[in-house]
Amino acid sequence: MKIKHEAAERHVLTILVDNEAGILAKIAGLFTARGYNIDSLTVADISDNHAVSRITIVTHGPPAVIDQIHAQLERLIPVHKVIDLTEMGPHVERELALIKVAGVGDHRVEALRLCDVFRAKVVDTTTSSFIFELTGTPEKIDSFVTLMRELGLVEVGRTGIVGMMRGAEAA
Repeated sequence: MKIKHEAAERHVLTILVDNEAGILAKIAGLFTARGYNIDSLTVADISDNHAVSRITIVTHGPPAVIDQIHAQLERLIPVHKVIDLTEMGPHVERELALIKVAGVGDHRVEALRLCDVFRAKVVDTTTSSFIFELTGTPEKIDSFVTLMRELGLVEVGRTGIVGMMRGAEAA
């Protein structure tokens, strides 16, 4: 008898929750207790009265596991809505990164040239280093970081992914 293994798929989940202490720990605990990995996690208050937060989680798993995660998240009391952006269709994903590169001479010139190509922004500079700000897809940021490794990459800080459905309707 052959065992069928389903391929792990990448999913971007947006979760609207009450903005209260402990909810992030509850959600992270749900993932941890079941052995699910969180690839990226962002949280922000999204309402005028600070009552609702939006959590964006990127995870991988076979469709059955993603369905299970979705169902378990919806059962949590402070959760208002769970949206799988990947399942919903066309959406926009972005991430912000700060990338510190040290270098002089040709390495410095090449780092600035690549900054222009990637539409990064210099947010800090000294005579021996730059800090670049880059917004884009995770793949774009990965590519920029890879190129900067050869030019004197010192440090990288990344925010995690934020995503939204395309079109005029709210998720």
